[in-house]
Amino acid sequence: MKTLKYLISFVLVLFVSCDPDNNDLSFVESAQSPTDISLAFEISQDNSGLVSITPNGMGAVTYNIDLGDGSEVQASVKQGESYEHVYSEGTYSLTVEAIGITGLKNVVTQDLVVSFKAPENLVIDAQIDSANPFQVNVSATADFAASFEVYFDTSNPDEVATPMQLGETVSFEYPAVGDYTIKVVALSGGAESTEGTTDITINVPVELPIGFEVFDASKYIGFGGATAEIVDNPDTSGKPAGIVAKTEKNGPEVWAGNVIILSSPIDFSNKKVINLDIWSPRAGGKFLMKLENLNDPGIFIEKEVTLEGNSTWENVDIDFSDVDTSQSYQKIVWFFDIGTVGSGGADWTFYLDNIKQDFAGVPIAQMIQDFEGAAPTFTNFGGAGVEVIANPDASGINTSANVAALTKSNGSEVWAGSFFETGAPIDLATFGSINVKTWSPKAGITVKLKLENADASVTYEVDQTTTVADAWENILFDFSEAPAGNYMRVVLFFDFGTAGDGSTYYYDDVELKGTGQLPPLGFQDFEGAAPTFTNFGGAGVEVIANPDASGINTSANVAALTKSNGSEVWAGSFFEVGTPLDLTSYTSISVKTWSPKAGITVKLKLENVDASVTHEVDLTTTVADGWETLTYDFSAAPVADYMRVVIFFDFGTAGDGSSYYYDDFALTN
Repeated sequence: MKTLKYLISFVLVLFVSCDPDNNDLSFVESAQSPTDISLAFEISQDNSGLVSITPNGMGAVTYNIDLGDGSEVQASVKQGESYEHVYSEGTYSLTVEAIGITGLKNVVTQDLVVSFKAPENLVIDAQIDSANPFQVNVSATADFAASFEVYFDTSNPDEVATPMQLGETVSFEYPAVGDYTIKVVALSGGAESTEGTTDITINVPVELPIGFEVFDASKYIGFGGATAEIVDNPDTSGKPAGIVAKTEKNGPEVWAGNVIILSSPIDFSNKKVINLDIWSPRAGGKFLMKLENLNDPGIFIEKEVTLEGNSTWENVDIDFSDVDTSQSYQKIVWFFDIGTVGSGGADWTFYLDNIKQDFAGVPIAQMIQDFEGAAPTFTNFGGAGVEVIANPDASGINTSANVAALTKSNGSEVWAGSFFETGAPIDLATFGSINVKTWSPKAGITVKLKLENADASVTYEVDQTTTVADAWENILFDFSEAPAGNYMRVVLFFDFGTAGDGSTYYYDDVELKGTGQLPPLGFQDFEGAAPTFTNFGGAGVEVIANPDASGINTSANVAALTKSNGSEVWAGSFFEVGTPLDLTSYTSISVKTWSPKAGITVKLKLENVDASVTHEVDLTTTVADGWETLTYDFSAAPVADYMRVVIFFDFGTAGDGSSYYYDDFALTN
């Protein structure tokens, strides 16, 4: 019987191994050794020296731990398990070998301090995070400390301490502005401990909107003969019923107006347009908005716009793009027809509502994933499966070649889904929403889109509903209220809340959407592999170390163009880019230049791959022997796939042996 069993097994192995579909070992080639390996120590506080050791790492399944105290025992621990060991007081260097599923390994060493003496010289470092003004990052040092516990708000009696290892930084995001006391307890590994406190103030700029339904009426003030009331909307024909601000201008001053006082300064770091709804009876009347510093009225910025009026609601944009962001503005002041004394009554009664911020510029977009290149790595859960396939319905709004297909198998969890990770954090500061093209066999199902940071400690999710069946549609998910975080993971659920029935759903073109100004997009800085230069007319170009690392350009490398003696007046050089320059999203190209002469012509020319379509722009240098930025307007360039960037220095003049430097090409608006 044993012989028969082994023979059957052998035949089965041969059968399986002959299937070419089961021989894909590409995952082995792309496998990496475990990363981010660390040990977490939990030291018993009873002076016993008992330590619980928990290894962790990305991509590890098992760990071998050298306990560092000379014992012959080597701990072998699986991911998620802990190992306990008793130490005497002292400092130990533990070595952990992390092993991945493919057998690849990574080794790190981490110190453990077992000390039963009360820690001394406790120093607490609490810093507000540069990317999130509500987040504080805390670290601490102390002699003889084994670990720490952090309390971020001593006024909260229910707060559970956050453990912090030696050399570690822990973070906390406060829910609101205010003054907070942070307490840090230094643990010795025994019964002894030492504690200290430090104060921190969370006071961040506020981003509008202001809706008068919940606005503190005492902060809405009239002056110079203007009234200030919070009332019901008197005209619901152009705006839904609700609460709005009312003002009646009735002398005696020409500068009669209103002011609202905010709880914090306006945050102009990204959104520099103020948008509001206005109802005015005066056709062609003027509206002036003034932003003031809370304590110094001499610090202000003001803008005036012309209203349509005619006793109807209108939406108005006021562009404060030139605002000085180094100043703070906490008062919003406005005037109707400043310079004219109002006489009250219906002709001098105005209403406002929905004062909010927006981006300056036009609608913008940035692709996250279109599934046309190398497919991302999908992590599936709950019984869902995802693969990139040829578009099964290339019609309507989506005729692209490839899409992602998600299948919820029969009986899969109601929360079955999948995620992929992005190469860089998703830019929700510039873009407030994410659009996904979806195809569903059912209308009216819930599609949930969730964003997570790398360890899923910060998440935000938005639900939307499909409106069509068996066809592509755009679904826009609003992430403007998402908390600040480095979101790197895109999670998608179809028919959320319903168990799987074997249906397949398709999605494509996961894209950031917003209204604003795209940040500049650099496309050549000469810091990596140098492009291939094609020189002509007696010019020569090479990449060299920056000969004048000063001012606006302290980068390491630049391109140097030399027009040799007697070279042609049109001598120059070009290089090609890997993908067509995006002159749809951007209108201009900037380049940093250095010239030994002011007042010379620098021509920048774009060409498609065979130079059948070209466009060129001339600019003039304004400084000699110094770096400056020249920005070329290509908004009038004909539509084409521009792949070639051509530059000419001192165009129109024969070469005299002079050298010119250039660097940092960027698409910009």
